[in-house]
Amino acid sequence: MTVKMSRRSVLTGATALPLAATVTPALAEGHAAMAPATHARSFKLGDFTVTTLLDGSLPRDGAKAIFGGGATDEEFAEVSAQNFIPAEMAQFFFTPTLVDTGKEKILFDTGLGQGGIQKALAEAGVTPDQIDVVVITHMHPDHIGGMTTSGAATFANARYVTGRTEYDFWAKMDAENRVADLVSKKVTPMAEKMTFVEDGGEVASGITAMAAFGHTPGHMTYMLDSGDQQLLLTADLANHYVWSFAHPEWEVRFDMDKAAATASRRRVLDMLSATRTPMIGYHMPFPAAGFVETRGEGFRFVPVSYQMMG
Repeated sequence: MTVKMSRRSVLTGATALPLAATVTPALAEGHAAMAPATHARSFKLGDFTVTTLLDGSLPRDGAKAIFGGGATDEEFAEVSAQNFIPAEMAQFFFTPTLVDTGKEKILFDTGLGQGGIQKALAEAGVTPDQIDVVVITHMHPDHIGGMTTSGAATFANARYVTGRTEYDFWAKMDAENRVADLVSKKVTPMAEKMTFVEDGGEVASGITAMAAFGHTPGHMTYMLDSGDQQLLLTADLANHYVWSFAHPEWEVRFDMDKAAATASRRRVLDMLSATRTPMIGYHMPFPAAGFVETRGEGFRFVPVSYQMMG
């Protein structure tokens, strides 16, 4: 799959990235930041233990401009009302995932870099130096921010894995692009410890990369497979649990190639619905796990309750 993008579209998309630098309640005046009771939630998947880690959460105004590209105000308001959420604001969640295979502790994405990942790992009983592998689904700032702390590698003993297409794209980007600049500071120093995967490549036994390009040029999802059970880590395939599911065709500001992102979103959500495979989405409401069902011409995200309890 090839994603062709102009330099102008890249710069525009990158500068619109969500909350890359600082997560504070001040970014959304008039709304109180949520204070979850826990920052770690574990599930069993065959022989794997899968733990979602809440790195941060906050509200943001202007939801339609972010998630409703192509929708009318009336359509966006109707879908919001049907799902008991306001049309004016969205709650953002940032949720890396830890997979303990029994042989390795594998962390998918590293959060914003403001200490949330360390706090969540501590609640899960894991220290950063116990992480064996760090997988980067894509290189937006809220996924690579936690790779370093005070200039040093946060996960000192880890090897790193990311998609070849994603790495090559950002490595060639102009230094004036703020995402490329962050990649050069956070990701490039780890290059000697990094391996690259293509679509269908294996991170470890039972963990397979699956391309879902569009959100970024090399955005990857990862299928976990253990004990005849599967779960898909969807990363940023869908950025909101209502709007991006009900209308996969509604453009999302953060998607760099919007047509490709829409095609990937519909294809993967259709697969998840047809196979009843559970998912974990980076921006889904914590604990970020759930199922997908077909609803009309779109889909509905069904949050996990007591399934897969750890």
